[in-house]
Amino acid sequence: MDRAVDTANLGVSAAGDLSVWALFINASLVVKLVMLGLLGCSIVVWAIIFAKTLTLRRINREASSFEDRFWSGGSLDDLYDTDGAKPTNPMTAVFGAAMGEWRRSARIPGVDLVRGGVKERVDRAIGITITREMDRLRRWVIFLATVAPVAPFVGLFGTVWGIMHSFSSIAAEHNTNLSVVAPGISEALFATAIGLVTAIPAYVAYNIISNSLDLFEDRLDGFGAEFAAILSRQSEERA
Repeated sequence: MDRAVDTANLGVSAAGDLSVWALFINASLVVKLVMLGLLGCSIVVWAIIFAKTLTLRRINREASSFEDRFWSGGSLDDLYDTDGAKPTNPMTAVFGAAMGEWRRSARIPGVDLVRGGVKERVDRAIGITITREMDRLRRWVIFLATVAPVAPFVGLFGTVWGIMHSFSSIAAEHNTNLSVVAPGISEALFATAIGLVTAIPAYVAYNIISNSLDLFEDRLDGFGAEFAAILSRQSEERA
């Protein structure tokens, strides 16, 4: 009879001790630390998601606006003075790096703009600028890639530790009543749930953000190649 399931007590325990707050506050210290760590990671993950989403919208909008001005047929020198000299987004940074290198080369006395290595220097300036800008945009994205696979295992560690702690309590009390076992097991499983809640948004966001950044990098590469061709043609015309 001592080991029988007391359904009345189980019902009270389920109602009073299995709330989210109770699962946290009654957990062991190690499980609490795991939960707090995962919660902190979740906050950072969502902060990165919001920040990168806003950044991607802004740079694409600004890139479209700049391309409209670029292809409007106006003077490239005027566009450099207004946008390229002090770039505020990756697209104008690529334009400014290429145009700046071409203008510096054109001012060299006696330089051959066609065979003087100007094209190679412009291409190098474009490539370096794109790499630098993409590295800046990808900052913190690696955190999403790290949290996504690791968080479930951290939660699982908290679960295993919590179950071990529950079994130790059962052994100490010599009581296998479900009203005694259920709260401890629930607290342990709650750690895994938090791990999954942290990992799933990180995994989805990493794939979406990475794909968006890859598309934007392709856009920069395409613009850089077109602008390099324009500068090469102007060099030939001046020669």
